Amino acid sequence: MLKNDQVRRKDHETIRKHVGFYDFTHEVLEVGGKDATKFLDYIFLNSIHNTKLDGAKYTTMLNEDGIIIDDVIVFRLEEDLYWVSTLFIKEMKEWFEKYKEGFDFQYKDITEEISMWAVQGPDSRKLLNKILEENIDDMKFFDFKENKVDNIPVRISRSGFTGELGYEIYANPKCGDILRKELLEKGKEFNVKEMETDVILTSIPAEKGYVIMSDLEGLNPYEAGFAWSIRWNKDFIGKEALEKVKDDNPKQRLLGYITDEDVDIEEKSIIKVDDKEVGKVTKSAYGYTVEKNIGYVVLDKEYANKDQEIGIVNGDDVVKAVVTDRVFYDKDDERRYGR
Repeated sequence: MLKNDQVRRKDHETIRKHVGFYDFTHEVLEVGGKDATKFLDYIFLNSIHNTKLDGAKYTTMLNEDGIIIDDVIVFRLEEDLYWVSTLFIKEMKEWFEKYKEGFDFQYKDITEEISMWAVQGPDSRKLLNKILEENIDDMKFFDFKENKVDNIPVRISRSGFTGELGYEIYANPKCGDILRKELLEKGKEFNVKEMETDVILTSIPAEKGYVIMSDLEGLNPYEAGFAWSIRWNKDFIGKEALEKVKDDNPKQRLLGYITDEDVDIEEKSIIKVDDKEVGKVTKSAYGYTVEKNIGYVVLDKEYANKDQEIGIVNGDDVVKAVVTDRVFYDKDDERRYGR
């Protein structure tokens, strides 16, 4: 069972207690031109026009039915120059092509030119200050600043997928060996560790309620808990569809669950209440910090209530679980903001 996987546990605890690093490279689309801002504002749900220079913003992309089809980070390098970080760049380029008419902008896939190293954990700032040319003490969350490592130009983003104080280093892929060497050598006093396991995509983000597209599949922003990111004062793809549902309760909701049973639950497992199928599992993990078997579920609204008892059909067994909030660890974000 994952609960007793000591290698995963060590990786997990390194991020929570010290500092760990790993190659977390996504695909990157560079978008620029006179109408770049206007176009991205139309394509994405959140407002892009008020993203600060050398800053970033999290947002989703919707289809015409108001359903989430991607979630991304948009970095603003210049007034009309952006990087969009995604895991689905082929589909994004096809979407851009579909809606580009009437907008004066260009886009370019620069994935091969950019690698990204995540440096995460309470000692991440101390470690990076030892390898970076410029001190980063004043960087705020989602700042995106130019810097150097061993005279190599890099960009540093204060962000991450762990819920801890953390940063991401964007650099030329050829610099990977130098970055790894610097992080390992300068990080010895902080018990640095390069991650060996998948906890960076499983237990660590699951404890914080962070999502990937497999969690969001088929959901609109209300159902996913992303109503906070809707900007009604601008036009965007899917707006008309969302307007039709904004005053209704979501038909389904993405929530968390906890089970006391020590089992590996398969994703997409069916959920039943009184023999009625009421939802599915989107994520399961053992949370090594909270010491619980946790995960996410999409439930019909009638059953999308905290403390609702559910049965997860897991192979030939039915696992008893309780519905919870999706955030299991550091609900006030004290750790992420370094407080």
